[in-house]
Amino acid sequence: MSTKKMSSAIGDLESSGIESTVEAVYVYEAPVRLWHWVNAGAITVLALTGYFIGSPLPSMSGEASDFYVMGYIRFFHFVAAYVFAIGMIGRVYWAFVGNGHAKQLFVPPLFQISWWKEVLHELRWYAFLEKEPKKYVGHNPMASLFMFLMFVTGSIFMIFTGFALYAEGQGMDSWWYTAFAGWLIPLFGQSQDVHTWHHLGMWFILTFVMIHIYAAIREDVMSRQSLVSTMINGWRTWKDDRR
Repeated sequence: MSTKKMSSAIGDLESSGIESTVEAVYVYEAPVRLWHWVNAGAITVLALTGYFIGSPLPSMSGEASDFYVMGYIRFFHFVAAYVFAIGMIGRVYWAFVGNGHAKQLFVPPLFQISWWKEVLHELRWYAFLEKEPKKYVGHNPMASLFMFLMFVTGSIFMIFTGFALYAEGQGMDSWWYTAFAGWLIPLFGQSQDVHTWHHLGMWFILTFVMIHIYAAIREDVMSRQSLVSTMINGWRTWKDDRR
């Protein structure tokens, strides 16, 4: 039986907690992989430009239009924000039309006791209290939990607060203001409060990014399956043939 046939035979199975002894499984489809890397670039630009928007560079003497440094910083921030938001919409769409693994980011089985037992096992593995990790076709339960709680919820928060601040520049008679700022800014109190929470949200997302990169590299080295290469070519491969 070929690798592709083996992968297609189990491709529609639930990705949480499934152990596998097949040679390789096609897990992440091209749109998911493209979104992952474009999203990583957008977050990088957003974090760099957002930091300087919150903590501007020292003022320069002369006419502002001769330099326009903050203008360019804001422009790239807005462009990256559009890429980030549109990418998230596309990713939600692909969760409905993609394979079973495409849904895992948004719908972790939070109400399954067996899944939480797997989360505990992974927690012990990350804490070096387990001698050997388990095999998972998709995300391991710990990764799935953190991506949902930190990345998905954090991204939604940043999109709404970011566009609320953007809407202020579009004017109170704009649809932007009606859709975002008109109800969200009073919810936080005032515009500066939204700025503060949006800035804190950046550090929340960056904390997730650091954990994500560390865990990906660590698991690529120490786990029983491929990780980084899987997000490049889509295929999950195994380092041993044991269950």
